Amino acid sequence: MPKRRKSVMSSALKEQIADELGFGNTLRQEGFGGVSSRNCGNMVKKAIQLAEQNLPRKGTNS
Repeated sequence: MPKRRKSVMSSALKEQIADELGFGNTLRQEGFGGVSSRNCGNMVKKAIQLAEQNLPRKGTNS
């Protein structure tokens, strides 16, 4: 059996994103087994958007 990698996102962040996308209750009740592939993909897209928003911008002095 392959080793599981450590999760990059915290459980709280996963639940927050799932809530924003409208399937938080399903995630809490059934786990990821009850979440559709499409919703998992949407969750990844949202996580990438959040990460990009939090990256420092090139060319700024902040």
